[in-house]
Amino acid sequence: MSSVDDSIRALLLLMPRMVGRTKRIKVPDELAGLNLAPRHLSLFAYLLFDGPLHVNELAERLEVTPATVSLMVSELTRKGILERREDPDDRRRAIVTLSEAHRPAIDAWLARGARAWRAALEPLNDDERTLFVNTLKAYEDAL
Repeated sequence: MSSVDDSIRALLLLMPRMVGRTKRIKVPDELAGLNLAPRHLSLFAYLLFDGPLHVNELAERLEVTPATVSLMVSELTRKGILERREDPDDRRRAIVTLSEAHRPAIDAWLARGARAWRAALEPLNDDERTLFVNTLKAYEDAL
């Protein structure tokens, strides 16, 4: 790339294609018809990668209010995708986890994106990966 403008042009052309391809990733059959949205993928990813979490922890990570997460968790619990249980250390708090019945489908759904990111990031060194992730975060913040 010879200039910032050339890079911006390349990214403005690339990003819609990436989003379009991501949206075309097929929802697993066992999750089809459950009206899942992109916001659910982030919640699923945190629970898949980090294990059971409290509603407030999910809210902080998703950068939404605890009330928003609580509504999402209630909806997904009714659909059998998530399980909510009482925290044994503090009965006022709920611990949220993926249901074991849906964990394999959610893992498979997220795996395609994870494989694509691994292919893109593995050739980079640690500093380059950090720069890339920080650049994407800066772009998101600027939007």
